[in-house]
Amino acid sequence: MDQKCLEEQITPYPICEYAWLSVGDISFLPQVRHICKTECPRYGTSWSCPPAVGTVEECESRCHQYAGAFLFTTMAEVADITDMEETLKTRKAHEEVTRQVGALMREQSEQIQILSAESCANCDVCTYPHAPCRNSEEMFPCIESYGILVTELAEKSGISFLSGGNIVVWFSLIFYV
Repeated sequence: MDQKCLEEQITPYPICEYAWLSVGDISFLPQVRHICKTECPRYGTSWSCPPAVGTVEECESRCHQYAGAFLFTTMAEVADITDMEETLKTRKAHEEVTRQVGALMREQSEQIQILSAESCANCDVCTYPHAPCRNSEEMFPCIESYGILVTELAEKSGISFLSGGNIVVWFSLIFYV
């Protein structure tokens, strides 16, 4: 991956912070999956979430097939950060940036794996587990679904994850060969 080239290509995008990572520096924690299972209403209902993404060990093994990873954030301002519906509406713009950055990375890498924020929301009703994903090319598994604690990864990378006020920080993580 030509990091300098990608950095130049992403300048028009509303990316706030980013970091290049070694896959070996990313922790895959079963405890994160436990949080998915016990606290997230999307657990077991989406192709982008556990158990559909595989075990934490399988996810880690998949990620270790890549040479590196690119972590980045976008931000959105909302009137009330505690209004989850309003907050989640801002995710669509982040996902579009993620798609575009993924397309740029595909120009340089024969294979990438995109992980993004939250559970996929491309379809009104997910086909999981009764039929294959309708939009597998546009469905990005959730970073946490892979057992990756975003706050820990952000701290290791020097990326802010709490901006205060009514600012939502969205993360994406793209693995590349």
